[in-house]
Amino acid sequence: MPTGIAIRDVRQQLFAAAERVLLRDGPSGLTSRAVTTEAGCAKGVLHRHFADFDAFLAELVLDRIDQVGRQSAALLASAGTGTVTGNLTGALADQFGSVAVKIVSLLIFRDDLRARLRETIPSGVPVATEVAAMVSAYLAAERDLGRIAAGADIGTLALTLIGTAHLLAVDRESAQPDTEAVAAMVAAVLAGVLKDRDTAV
Repeated sequence: MPTGIAIRDVRQQLFAAAERVLLRDGPSGLTSRAVTTEAGCAKGVLHRHFADFDAFLAELVLDRIDQVGRQSAALLASAGTGTVTGNLTGALADQFGSVAVKIVSLLIFRDDLRARLRETIPSGVPVATEVAAMVSAYLAAERDLGRIAAGADIGTLALTLIGTAHLLAVDRESAQPDTEAVAAMVAAVLAGVLKDRDTAV
């Protein structure tokens, strides 16, 4: 690893390498050696920036949560534009790409990682909880704009959308869920609450 490279760059290189290993080999194949080999650097590089491998994995999950936060802001900004169905389809397809699904599997697979994350995230399933909050905030904004019925149960709709999107995403071969399937699911879940039946993606 060249000297003088910014620490943040090293972190992002290691996170990207970990995601590639996770996609290729699953949670059981995600080891510190696999990550550093994938990143093309010495094993000591990881341990210079993280206390141990679980600390690295916790930071990987937190980085993914930061990505959800950035997309949440973009999705919220889209309220009132395009179609509700199309906006949610794009957001859910992005969030339930294979990396996010594998991270949820990783959390189930590693008890120590879950315990470490509980120190900063006391409840819920990391990543999935943040995606639910993102969808809830967006649906609430669209309700305020009159594009979703005033009496809509936003919390239940959000949980239904992310739960079904996750089920569509697991056990598939492609990197991303089928956009048409996600769009059909979103349209079906929101059919009773959309004020203007928008089915275009």
